[in-house]
Amino acid sequence: MAIDTSSFGAYDIRGIYPKTINQELAYRVGRVFPELFNAKSVAVGHDVRLSSPTLNDALIRGLTEAGCDVYDIGQCGTEMIYFTVGSKGLDGGIMVTASHNPQDYNGLKCVQKEARPISPDTGLFKIRDAVADENRDWSHKKATGNIHRIDIMPDYVKCILSYINVDNLKPFKVVINTGNGAAGPVINELERHLPFEIVKIYNDPDGYFPNGVPNPLRQDNRAATARAVIVNHADCGIAFDGDFDRCFLFDEKGGFIEGYYLVGFLAQNFLSKNKGAAVVYDPRAIWNTIDIVESMGGKTYMCRSGHSYIKEMMRKENAIYGGEMSSHHYFRDFYYCDSGMIPWLLVLELLSQTDKKLSELIKDRQEKYPVSGELNSKVASNDVVKEILTKIESIYGKEGKIVRVDGFGVDYDNWRFNLRSSQTEPYIRLNVETKGDKALLNEKVDELLKIIRNS
Repeated sequence: MAIDTSSFGAYDIRGIYPKTINQELAYRVGRVFPELFNAKSVAVGHDVRLSSPTLNDALIRGLTEAGCDVYDIGQCGTEMIYFTVGSKGLDGGIMVTASHNPQDYNGLKCVQKEARPISPDTGLFKIRDAVADENRDWSHKKATGNIHRIDIMPDYVKCILSYINVDNLKPFKVVINTGNGAAGPVINELERHLPFEIVKIYNDPDGYFPNGVPNPLRQDNRAATARAVIVNHADCGIAFDGDFDRCFLFDEKGGFIEGYYLVGFLAQNFLSKNKGAAVVYDPRAIWNTIDIVESMGGKTYMCRSGHSYIKEMMRKENAIYGGEMSSHHYFRDFYYCDSGMIPWLLVLELLSQTDKKLSELIKDRQEKYPVSGELNSKVASNDVVKEILTKIESIYGKEGKIVRVDGFGVDYDNWRFNLRSSQTEPYIRLNVETKGDKALLNEKVDELLKIIRNS
């Protein structure tokens, strides 16, 4: 059977079920993974998508037929796989998920020992080439590995709570929207340990996604959380994507908080407890993060966007925290992995230490460093992207400082921008920020988008 390998991307394996992601592909990934990564023990889990249990079973069959022991943690979030691999000293982990993609998508996220990411540079394309090898004898089986079905929830929740001092938390009212994804059971468990009054919406896992695919980056998916915050007079709102490796915050007025400002809040929390620690950030928007970290005596390191790059630099610099404005947040003591559960708890711990409301805290930073947020423009091809970047550089690259850490950017004294192509979708992404000048921000956004969208 010929395998379609178009689902192998820059960060994971992801495609439409059953066209490019199916049982045969999952089975073959399981068969080759132990050989490629010298893995004798692998954690496996899946999200709530309707096709996930079937893919999970095929994956386990492939792993065990390759002689590998499987630690099956069942329905979970991606970070629970990371935690299982790291805490139990396993040789790898594979999560069946398509995160925030539409209902007909699915995929696989793979890590090796110490929950280190598997990217194209570290073996993802080796997996691709191996599963497509029709000369391999797929009928040949080694001794069958053992399957251990384990409940990782108690240890995982204990780890998440270790990031905060529960005794210092105020009894906030918090709206939590899990979007019928995998986060619901974790919220139910955390609720028992927290002083918060939690108002849950769409909390039951449901692979049909009756209230829309959980992706709070979509404007139309934010209304339910914002409305619930206002109606319930809550102190804040939290929304998760499908595999809850990202969380998104709303203030007490229902206002959506850009992930960029959350990076600053989390850096502040860590540096208040760890003087002089290092923080890694991505180049899309930077000034707010640099200001907070340097004012607290911390060290800053700019890194290319993408989890494998952030994790690699964090290890290199022994950084305590790494943050991307896309709402991926990484923690040194969480095996350098990203978590969607740790960030909102840290922000509410920070909020508990002040008499200000969340909107007041965020307003100070928004006024000091206003940002455009990520603005996406659809492109026809990579050639069009190159044309756009060439044109932008010819116009803006002469007077400012050119930055090529990720995509193309230019820094001026009072404003800057970053332009990069998406690794997973046909878009070019623009971010603009200024130093306290909203009028200049709007002017430069309009100016740059006109050039990009007329190219």
